[in-house]
Amino acid sequence: MSRKELKQPDAFQKAGGEAGAWVVARQKMVAIGVVVVLALGFIAAVISWVSSRGESTASKDLGAALKVAGRPVDAAEKEKPATPAPGEEPAFKSEKEKDEAVAKSLETFRAKHGSSRAAATAALPLAQASFRLGKYDDALKGYDEYLKAAALDDPLRATALEGQGYAHEAKGELDAAITAFDQLARENQTEFLNGMGLYHRARILILQGKKDEAAKQLSEIPAAAPNSSAARLATDRMALLAAEGVKVPPPALPAKADAG
Repeated sequence: MSRKELKQPDAFQKAGGEAGAWVVARQKMVAIGVVVVLALGFIAAVISWVSSRGESTASKDLGAALKVAGRPVDAAEKEKPATPAPGEEPAFKSEKEKDEAVAKSLETFRAKHGSSRAAATAALPLAQASFRLGKYDDALKGYDEYLKAAALDDPLRATALEGQGYAHEAKGELDAAITAFDQLARENQTEFLNGMGLYHRARILILQGKKDEAAKQLSEIPAAAPNSSAARLATDRMALLAAEGVKVPPPALPAKADAG
């Protein structure tokens, strides 16, 4: 990869959309990926999670509230709105318009269902939408509520922890961001976002001017999370640091499996 390519935001950094403009403008850092884009697969997982706990009415209402997240965005609609097919909603004119609609729908749902499990579950997609809209305090509140209600083995905790870290980063609260990413690294032992907590921690260290410490952290990721996106991103970031004159340790090698 060229030096210019290495300076470009990685795939996780691009996921934040418009809400991450503040961060990108300062260090070309992330605005979340994470945070994770609301998608039909995520919607299905949420509905299944709630349904399995017997909240049938709330589950149905949550499914209805999240339908708006499945509507596409078509910038062409802004110039020449198309007539939607019978039974279909028109496409959104922008990502911002979609996030505003998602947030409004989920806020209405949560007001109706109060302290139900479904309402706690809805706090995560609402936090994601709030983040992309630049409402970082609202996003942090939503992530915190979701994490308090979610079981430790809930796979979506990783999404909430990553989002929490990004929101603190966007506010310039770098120590708090490291705390969130450290928790992500401790809790997440699966392939989902494997090693990303360590990678994000290293990014924040770079922002704090601790490039030597960041280089050491990055060099440990290939062994901690072999063949992962985090390992590849760490390798690219080490190359960039080396080009800046930072002494970078050689990447640690993954531990070999026992022959027996």
